[in-house]
Amino acid sequence: MTKQFSDSLQRYGIPEFQKEWGAIHRGIEKESLRVTPEGHISNLPHPESLGSALTNPIITTDFSEALLEFITPVHTDIDSCLDELEAIHRFTMQHLDSDEMLWVASMPCPIDSGGSIPIAQYGSSNIGRMKTLYRKGLTLRYGSLMQVIAGLHYNFSMPDSFWPAYQSIKGDTGPLQEFRTNSYLHLIRNFHRNSWLLLYLFGASPAACKCFAQGREHNLLEYDECSLYLPDATCLRMGNLGYRSDAQNSLFVCYNELDSYIQCLHDAMHKPYPPYEKLGQKGEDGFQQINTNLLQLENEFYSTIRPKPNLSKGQRPLDALRSTGIEYIEVRTLDLNPYLPLGIDAEQIRFLDTFLLHCLLAESPVCDRQEFFEVSSNIAKVVERGRAADVQLKRGGETVAMRDWAEGLLADLQHSAAILDSLEGNGKHQDALGAQVAKLKDPALTPSGRLLADMDANQQSFFALAMELSRQHRQSLTDRSQGRLDAATEARFSAASAESLKKQKDIEAADTVSFEEFLRNWNKA
Repeated sequence: MTKQFSDSLQRYGIPEFQKEWGAIHRGIEKESLRVTPEGHISNLPHPESLGSALTNPIITTDFSEALLEFITPVHTDIDSCLDELEAIHRFTMQHLDSDEMLWVASMPCPIDSGGSIPIAQYGSSNIGRMKTLYRKGLTLRYGSLMQVIAGLHYNFSMPDSFWPAYQSIKGDTGPLQEFRTNSYLHLIRNFHRNSWLLLYLFGASPAACKCFAQGREHNLLEYDECSLYLPDATCLRMGNLGYRSDAQNSLFVCYNELDSYIQCLHDAMHKPYPPYEKLGQKGEDGFQQINTNLLQLENEFYSTIRPKPNLSKGQRPLDALRSTGIEYIEVRTLDLNPYLPLGIDAEQIRFLDTFLLHCLLAESPVCDRQEFFEVSSNIAKVVERGRAADVQLKRGGETVAMRDWAEGLLADLQHSAAILDSLEGNGKHQDALGAQVAKLKDPALTPSGRLLADMDANQQSFFALAMELSRQHRQSLTDRSQGRLDAATEARFSAASAESLKKQKDIEAADTVSFEEFLRNWNKA
């Protein structure tokens, strides 16, 4: 045992960290807009050759028919996970129509009006119609522009072998499921406290097309006739023009215990909200939102991180959390890195694993209302001014310079990086950490800083730069000289697409009640 490894174990108050505990379970969910060769959002339906968006476990859609979502299976090896994500990209590119490509940025391409964004369709089954109705409700409540922002979600969990031993180390004698759940809540609280750091390091949305702010109050500056920006912004996707709303900002969601978290979201899904009541559940053309409550569904609550269960068929997320507890966590703060064909790379994943392991092992006091809203304020500041030298945040009611806090946190992360590297026999996690330390010293190295610098150097609008990068990545993902999809993988994806179309038909044939009755029963649950 090296001294560095021993010191790291001592930092977290644990006597050991076995090699098999380093087999972190990870998966990636990546959203990307389909766009035309001219850079307009696609109005073509989801390609049938990609299967059913309702039932394909690999390729689906998010808000729009044009907003693809790629989902990798769980991997314990980083390179295998990225290889799978690349294969999904290559398969998809082979099956896009009319020379379409994937938009590489989180902030969307130019869009003339909300009417030009095609809402995702999931077939004629009751569950499929409800998924589309949910998206209609999102349009009604927040507008469709916000809904075509693309992000990347990172799923993380520790291997099963870790939990009994860690429970023993912590001296816990309760049910293992309860201990695991409380440990993930422990991680989530620490993640919230420190998530602003991820926005600084990986935020890649300091600018947007002007259409994105059309008809909305904002404080963005004009960059050129096509673009808006803030000079020190990091991640506008997470700001007031992104995933924020007055309704959701009113929620105090506590992560101290699972029951209170479930109860908060349950109440929000059953609490009438006057502005949504005024809009009505039905419009002239029929249903326009699932209900008129504060939240239509659990997923409407936007958080930087979510506790996740493993769902059984037909099971609702909160019901699954009640019965099986937290199985993994989903990080939701990540922009697509437009300079990377997949939007993420191995270095970023290694840092995320380092960050999340630290959040799990380090001390994590309970959260109160003051800290909850303090975290929201910190995120807002880093979103808009994160690369400025004088940013001040709040920690425990005290003002602290963001860079001082970041420097101390990155130094502390050396311990979790050293643990992971000792298991693998290399220094790759510490190298990934070093790359983030360099970004703190030089904000120009961050994706947000690099993007604005390239716009300046090339006298390009946000749209022009994103188009250039989208074309480059399309070329790299379709150029067979740079790698090609092997026959077995292509056959596997094609079979999954075909099977998903059959499953959708089976679901549609199995419905026995009208959609109106189905929706009424759903809202009662």
